[in-house]
Amino acid sequence: MNTTHLLAVTLAYACAAAAAVGIGYTVLASALIGRFFARPVAEPTSFPPVTIVKPLHGNEWTLLANLSSFCEQDYPGPVQYLFGVHDPADLALQIVDQLRRQHPGADMTVVADARLHGPNRKISNILNMLPQARHDVLVFADSDVSVGPGYLRHVIGELQKPGVGLVTCAYRGRPDPGFWPRLSASATNYQFLPGVVTGLALGLARPCFGQTIAMRRDTYERIGGFKPFARHLGEDHAIGEAVRAAGEAVAIPPFPITHACVEASAMQLVAHELRWSRTIRRIDPAGHLGSALVHPFAFALLALALSGGAPWTWPLALVAMCARLTLKLRSDRALRQPCRELWLLPLWDIVSFAIFVASFRSSRVIWRGFSFKVDGDGLLSTAPDE
Repeated sequence: MNTTHLLAVTLAYACAAAAAVGIGYTVLASALIGRFFARPVAEPTSFPPVTIVKPLHGNEWTLLANLSSFCEQDYPGPVQYLFGVHDPADLALQIVDQLRRQHPGADMTVVADARLHGPNRKISNILNMLPQARHDVLVFADSDVSVGPGYLRHVIGELQKPGVGLVTCAYRGRPDPGFWPRLSASATNYQFLPGVVTGLALGLARPCFGQTIAMRRDTYERIGGFKPFARHLGEDHAIGEAVRAAGEAVAIPPFPITHACVEASAMQLVAHELRWSRTIRRIDPAGHLGSALVHPFAFALLALALSGGAPWTWPLALVAMCARLTLKLRSDRALRQPCRELWLLPLWDIVSFAIFVASFRSSRVIWRGFSFKVDGDGLLSTAPDE
């Protein structure tokens, strides 16, 4: 046996071991995801006034429907809707005008302010908006999110639990029309979401998601506001860690909200997933490396290729694929959505593994057309294209 063949066989066995561990993880995630969303939701003991803070940028595909879902809440308390843009000519403001006509009784405030407080433009937008926030319960929610009518009452109910300083929500993907958005939704529903649930169950994850961040104003002030996060790429993670450092808990209620998957091309999808993967690599290197376990099918295929198609690798690949399909079925059942397009899952698994490998190559990310370098603390700095 020559050296090259010996190396290939050794790597084949290593990949097979990774696939086997990944299959075990996948089976565990399949069992846990249904239990997570079967827990009872919290109900509020009172209905305090709330300001919903919505940073906007451009006219997204379902922006009007997304914003409308926040205006159709089963919440008897006063709600202020605070929208912000950097450019007064931003097309998102046309959608806000339509929203006003659809919901003439809603309390809406718009802020157009071009000031930047750091390279994170979302945080700059929020900082420009907050002087107009009138209420002491603040719910920050991204523009590409839609929610059910019980969203606000359940978030507030969770926030009223003793010791809770921040509430965030896990999310599922809803694709815009087209192939690439559907592939992006597969990433969210069958990779990201099961990973969150499993990490929480095992005590290995400390997430905070920008799709929803709800907190009281005194907590906001206790962590020094959002100005310290104006250079963070993963500002949501950093905000969650700051709240925990202040001695308060971060809660995740047992219901998903919906995140629009809008990547209309392969380039947009890869750029988005690379930005996410490189963000995790910078803020949680061990967790990022451990996320290799979500790729059992890719590792099984590598074992098959490196071994020259050894007979023992074919059943491994089949079991890995069956485990992934079972996770999809269980996830769809937990999310109460139809199970379809099974063929997308193995395709996404291969693409996702390639993105995971590529995430180690560089610390550059593309965010809304701007190129940044990310340092070891997850801080942004502008960088030329590589």
